[in-house]
Amino acid sequence: MAVDGNWNLTMTTPMGERQATLSLSSSGGTLTGTQGAEGNSAEIFDGTVSGDAVNWKVSITNPMPLTLEFIGTVSGDSMSGEMGIGPMGSFPFTGSRA
Repeated sequence: MAVDGNWNLTMTTPMGERQATLSLSSSGGTLTGTQGAEGNSAEIFDGTVSGDAVNWKVSITNPMPLTLEFIGTVSGDSMSGEMGIGPMGSFPFTGSRA
């Protein structure tokens, strides 16, 4: 699975587009790594990989404490999918290999 590596994410949110960096490593069906935005970085959790499908969660504190849930698909050097923001619903995200 070619998800391993560094990614630049663009997330469409109710507060406009947000940028983040993502560093991923896969082992078997488990996905680990860190996600950072605006000077903050956090370990991802509940990460899984199955074929070209990737899923992970990350807890953020800025602009408010939330757990974001990412459900996406990797195709070569690009990634796309939906980011769930709890009660606010789901919003699209895209990523490109850094």
